[in-house]
Amino acid sequence: MNPTITDSAVKAAIAAIGSESATVAEKIQMLIEMAQGFHKQPKTAQDLRNAMGLYYRAYQMCGEEYPLLQARALVGMAGTLQSIPDGGSQLLLEAKANYQQALPILQQLALPEEVAEAQMNLGLVLQSLVPFNLARMTDSIQAYHQALQVFTWDNYPQEYAILYNNIAIAYLSMPMASQQEYLRQGLAVQSFEVALKHINLIDHPREYAMLQNNLGNALQYLVSSHPVDNNLRAIAAYDEALKVRNPIDTPLEYANTISNKANALFNLPDDVEKPESGNPQNLLQAYNYYQEAWAIFTKHEQQEQAEIVTQAIQDIEAQMRVTMD
Repeated sequence: MNPTITDSAVKAAIAAIGSESATVAEKIQMLIEMAQGFHKQPKTAQDLRNAMGLYYRAYQMCGEEYPLLQARALVGMAGTLQSIPDGGSQLLLEAKANYQQALPILQQLALPEEVAEAQMNLGLVLQSLVPFNLARMTDSIQAYHQALQVFTWDNYPQEYAILYNNIAIAYLSMPMASQQEYLRQGLAVQSFEVALKHINLIDHPREYAMLQNNLGNALQYLVSSHPVDNNLRAIAAYDEALKVRNPIDTPLEYANTISNKANALFNLPDDVEKPESGNPQNLLQAYNYYQEAWAIFTKHEQQEQAEIVTQAIQDIEAQMRVTMD
């Protein structure tokens, strides 16, 4: 790897650091902090390239004398590689290698929180590599569990919620034989429920809504002999998420949840005691949710989601025609 720095402001900043009467360690730290500025809030693809160049320059300056700073530069490069949209498997493999090179150093020299954050991000990289058959989902889950040893619910509720959410999604993504389908889905539901024992509506509303929405999705598609019960539980979870998500403050999250709830209503009889009487009322409610979600996705130029909802609207219109006939 030999990133180039083309932005004139970055070149000027590096020149300024070179002329500073600072120690080598201080200059390395300055480079890392500059890189973080580009990495954390990139406005263009050039910002990410600049971040890579600065992290790499810091990495080169470390040599063997500054192992902790070197590990931090490696982690910075890995995180930047993860941030590059549509980077493909090669960039993810580079990110994985950087995390794996940095982690033994961090485990010796850094605070536990810094180690846990690297493990959490390594888990994400591994999870992203699974579809390319370049990593195992079990390794991703293991990395998340290692991070959970530090990111406990009482001290780090946001990280705790995200980790359990990622673990649940990892279980749902695991390839298993059809007879084991119920097992991975059950583990996913269990992961969401474990997190929700500690993440509550009042103290952690955003994380609470995320977990409830995704729990609803897991319940809705759970392989079970009690699909109606699962759909009722899913709708209850979506309603909990909607205590936080609303069309004003969180329009896209709100649209996502109401379209998920519409999916559940589509398959739910109006009277669960008399499923043979059909579900015209639930179909109408689902239709209204889909229409509202479509309007929000279209307004915010979320083309893919809008197309999915358009198909759902067509399906429900066909079903409503059948019901009326």
